[in-house]
Amino acid sequence: MILDKVATRKTTYSDDKSSEKPLRSIVKAISWRVIGTLDTLIVSYILTGEIALATSIASIDFVTKMILYFFHERIWNRIKWGK
Repeated sequence: MILDKVATRKTTYSDDKSSEKPLRSIVKAISWRVIGTLDTLIVSYILTGEIALATSIASIDFVTKMILYFFHERIWNRIKWGK
């Protein structure tokens, strides 16, 4: 199957190092955080009933989790396990 070929495709460290640049990690972090922040905004609004408070919670969540995601991606990009 196609998934088997993709899952078993071996790459070298230099291929992986050059394929995931920091800018790509930043863009991925932002796109993921937009989705996650919308979720946080909706849940916060349901729980609090106040849009201003929900927006504040979602804003803080956006910034902190984007930073954490960026470093998470950079660390995993250095780990050879499973490649």
